[in-house]
Amino acid sequence: EKIKKQMDQMQRPSLNTLDENVSETILRDLKQVGAKLKVVLLPREDQEGIVKQLKEWDLWGPLLVCLTLSIMLSFTAPDDQKALVFAGVFVLVSAGAAVVTLNAQLLGGSISFFQSVCILGYCVFPLDVACFVCLLFKAITSALFIKLIVVSIGFVWSTRASVVFMSSIIAPERKVLCVYPVFFFYSFISWMVIVS
Repeated sequence: EKIKKQMDQMQRPSLNTLDENVSETILRDLKQVGAKLKVVLLPREDQEGIVKQLKEWDLWGPLLVCLTLSIMLSFTAPDDQKALVFAGVFVLVSAGAAVVTLNAQLLGGSISFFQSVCILGYCVFPLDVACFVCLLFKAITSALFIKLIVVSIGFVWSTRASVVFMSSIIAPERKVLCVYPVFFFYSFISWMVIVS
């Protein structure tokens, strides 16, 4: 029943969106982004219906996730490098998602380019949470050990969430070839969070 409720929340309304208020449109889109983030935070193997709903891609959520990570990592950069860090993180996350998506398509994945970028972008969210927790801990202590633990949890969470989705679009004999770049994509983002 929970899965059905989440799917109902993510379904697009059948009304003409040109006739609705801007605030209603933004609120509806934010609810859809929130529902998709909830799915990413609680990935399960048996969520075929939710995977189908995530295939109805949007780029607002991944954009917000990527911007949030870029902003948080630019906070920790030296003053003369804040803009460079922001742009670098944004480009690397976007380009990395594109490369992983291209790999999945070349391996015969049954997903469109934007659907895969959407899923990979949403799956960066646990690393956003890890970065935020590291920023909070940095105000208290600068222990690298705590940072490593927090980022490792975010890395495993992000990788696990994207593997659940990516493995459903690739033939079983090619699954390792698809998951391998996903592992490197999230490990590189994790490394950026650790060194910040």
